[in-house]
Amino acid sequence: MIMIIDGTDLILGRMATFAAKQALLGESVDIVNCAKAVVSGKKANTYAFYVQKASRGTPRKGAFVTRSPDRLVRRTIRGMLPYKNARGMEAFKRVMCYTGVPPGMQGQKMETIAYANMSKLPNLRYVTVADIAKHLGGKVSDIVEYRKEVPTRNKKTHNKK
Repeated sequence: MIMIIDGTDLILGRMATFAAKQALLGESVDIVNCAKAVVSGKKANTYAFYVQKASRGTPRKGAFVTRSPDRLVRRTIRGMLPYKNARGMEAFKRVMCYTGVPPGMQGQKMETIAYANMSKLPNLRYVTVADIAKHLGGKVSDIVEYRKEVPTRNKKTHNKK
């Protein structure tokens, strides 16, 4: 059974704990609209945390921090799994995150998590995952649209010198 979660206006940590728990129980979890999930806290503090995290280490050895929203959410979920043992690795393989809604999932029923909704925040201090990714230097469009067809290259014009 595949569970599809709509990440729009969901608090990242609460959504991630729910997804991690479901994956450990053996259910496949797909999270769509990851870029619209929110991280609570002051904007300056949240940005500073992620920038400091990205600037640790050296460019050769890491630490490497992704700049795409879907991978940022998936990495957050990984931190809530015992990913170094077999059970955690299998659970992590069952979690997939998408920035928008892929064409194969558009007509399907999407669930939301009531206790993870942004309305549960005591104040309006939050940042979306897309804003964090943009601040880190990622190329995130405001509206992500999936193409129906995969573009193909014309070999004659592509290899022409």
